[in-house]
Amino acid sequence: MYISAKCSVAVHCLLFIHEYGETHKVTSDLLSKSSGSNPVTIRGILSALKKEGILSVRFGSGGAKLLCPLEEITLYRICKAIEPDFLIKTIGIHPMPSPYCPVGRNIHGVLDCTYETIRLDLGRSLQNITMAEIVESYHRLLREEQPQ
Repeated sequence: MYISAKCSVAVHCLLFIHEYGETHKVTSDLLSKSSGSNPVTIRGILSALKKEGILSVRFGSGGAKLLCPLEEITLYRICKAIEPDFLIKTIGIHPMPSPYCPVGRNIHGVLDCTYETIRLDLGRSLQNITMAEIVESYHRLLREEQPQ
């Protein structure tokens, strides 16, 4: 299965903005340093999240802020904003089976139905995971890092 690394970077950016956006000017350069991604990639991600209505971004002078509650930001919404056709790309089918072979002639029809079920299940799973849960998990890991 394939979900672009850009989706993980987008989650990273949203988590960073949530944690530091109220006290720091969160710029693409700052997010680039935190995520280890190119600033141009970060700007593309921020633009997609802005278009989806998840963020407000002031380009130039910088600064990104969340526009909606964490509970409304699902992994599905993030992935769809970053890669609109990510579910279609999730599973590939070999493009040129033999039309002279009974298996080759019918394999796409067999796999299309099966893979569509997987895509629907994945979509539902991604819709059930929110940034609120991710932030909670992040905070739990931070607490575990603290010496007792």
